[in-house]
Amino acid sequence: MEKALQVEVKKATKSFKVPEEKLSELRGIGNRLLSSMKKEYVDCPVVKQQVPFIVCYLCPSFIRRYKGVVYCKGEKGPY
Repeated sequence: MEKALQVEVKKATKSFKVPEEKLSELRGIGNRLLSSMKKEYVDCPVVKQQVPFIVCYLCPSFIRRYKGVVYCKGEKGPY
């Protein structure tokens, strides 16, 4: 496996706005989990800005999340 970038997941006080098409890809996940995921973000190394975790999770570069750290390929951005 190639070397992955490690990015810490951070908590925000307010929910991030997530595009509806991204939320529609996550149907079947509980509302409680979705609402907590909307309040999490990462400092994306690809687009160099804060990205909601839901958008990061659906990104093609996302590998996994383990103990509050996202492992990212760093190749293609979420947008």
